[in-house]
Amino acid sequence: MAINQVRAKVNGQWYTLTLQANGKYEASITAPGATSFNQPGGYYNVTVEAINTAGTTGTADASTLDGLKLYVKETVAPVITILSPSGGAYVTNNKQPVVFTVTDEAGGSGVDLNSVVVKLDGAPVSAGELTHSVITNGYSFTYTPSAALGEGARTVTVDASDHDGNAAAQKSTSFTVDTVPPTLNITAPTEGLITSSSALVVSGQTNDATSSPVTVTVKLNNADQGAVTVGGDGAFTKAITLAEGVNVIVVTATDAAGKSTSVTRNVTLDTSVPQIVSATITPNPVDAGQTMLISVEVSG
Repeated sequence: MAINQVRAKVNGQWYTLTLQANGKYEASITAPGATSFNQPGGYYNVTVEAINTAGTTGTADASTLDGLKLYVKETVAPVITILSPSGGAYVTNNKQPVVFTVTDEAGGSGVDLNSVVVKLDGAPVSAGELTHSVITNGYSFTYTPSAALGEGARTVTVDASDHDGNAAAQKSTSFTVDTVPPTLNITAPTEGLITSSSALVVSGQTNDATSSPVTVTVKLNNADQGAVTVGGDGAFTKAITLAEGVNVIVVTATDAAGKSTSVTRNVTLDTSVPQIVSATITPNPVDAGQTMLISVEVSG
């Protein structure tokens, strides 16, 4: 019996196939616009019907012919977004969490959890250091180092793919771990200094091996004394004017990570002039070579 019609149904749409010179019925059609990953079994079930001139229909689909299992892959790669810490950040936590998301397009094959690879300074991190939660179209991840990170620069890279094998563009973040405050040595004034001059120069040196340059502030009796210039070697000076009596000077060095060290100096300004109120010599006159007593009364 002659074949009258052959047609195929793909994703709910029927297409007529035409007999070719090779004896096969064929048609060029456009594949579905969405991945088959989310279809039952991970494929589109294509149905083919052949109708002869007597009106009898023969049918086949993916349940009877594996060749009718249509696999469609999307071509849009997922997107990695690192939320924290930001690139170039200084952090004081030596187990600094790194938070990032991986999302795929809506209706895509979805992020493949097994494809997510996080590396610290080029070395893969362990699975136990990585947690995740579901978000719209993907996952939110947190990488928390199990061991304390050493001082200095660190780089974390993230790679991921979707279930159709599309690889996301690698993302990375570099940050500096700094848990140690800067050093601060005050060379002048000395603690407890008593002076008659209101002009005083505060001087010292600071350094931070990880987070230079260091900023320095000087407060006199809780009042900020303005900008302090710190040299390349960490040395600094600041001229201040003392008030009569006890002055409290607080010098603070702060590094780029926000860690700080403070030193306090108490300096007394005494501009009073001693006054000789009275003086006596007893006995007076005194015999040559004999002992005498000088008594002086002083105020101020």
